[in-house]
Amino acid sequence: MTAILEVHELVKTFGGLIVLNHCSFQVRRGSITGLIGPNGAGKTTLFNVLTGLSRPDSGRVVFHGLDITGLAPHQIFHRGICRTFQIPREFRDMTVLENLTLIPPGQHGERLWYPWFRPAVVRQQEAQIREKAIEVLTAVRLIDLRAEYARNLSGGQKKLLELARTMMADPELVLLDEPGAGVNPTLMDELGESIVRLARDRGVTILLIEHDMDLVMRLCDPVIVLSEGRPLVEGSFETVAKDPRVLEAYLGGG
Repeated sequence: MTAILEVHELVKTFGGLIVLNHCSFQVRRGSITGLIGPNGAGKTTLFNVLTGLSRPDSGRVVFHGLDITGLAPHQIFHRGICRTFQIPREFRDMTVLENLTLIPPGQHGERLWYPWFRPAVVRQQEAQIREKAIEVLTAVRLIDLRAEYARNLSGGQKKLLELARTMMADPELVLLDEPGAGVNPTLMDELGESIVRLARDRGVTILLIEHDMDLVMRLCDPVIVLSEGRPLVEGSFETVAKDPRVLEAYLGGG
């Protein structure tokens, strides 16, 4: 499979501390690629650079063959890259359904004159967006909570809501930052199934940071191990788990 994302020699420093150290790798189109590594390896900083929240000191990010290095987050979003965060960023005082319906860009109702002069067009689009939101909520098994305020959801349900919101944007690449963190075992199964459906049924490529090795083993191929700001090992979960360099990176050499 061809690469949808190419990372070339990314460097990012903070006050003299090298967080990304000539980091290079590729993400294959249609894959669920795992990104693992010890705390402080640079995983979240890498996501921030890939999505425009942080500018690299040097290096390039190429998506679909186009250089997107340093673009603003909204520009990267409109090119088809979405992300979630370790701590969900739901709109707490909106319902689950409303959290989804506000995501699609280019809504006619946001234009000043459309609601006044073309209300039928606005209503038709709103109905289509609502129908899509219902479909997505059904897929992630939150449909029974569609009228619930997002602030009342459990931690695991908020993770599912974040995943559902990315689906509303029809992305080509989704970056998931620790989707399993704080999720109870029951919802973990649903979360894993939802991620697989997102990749399989919707053709979305996924790059996933995760510390839960059971989830990584179930979902990811390949797995990239990040250590000291650069890839250390890449391969299947079984190959990576047996590599002595990985054990040394996690345990500091014994």
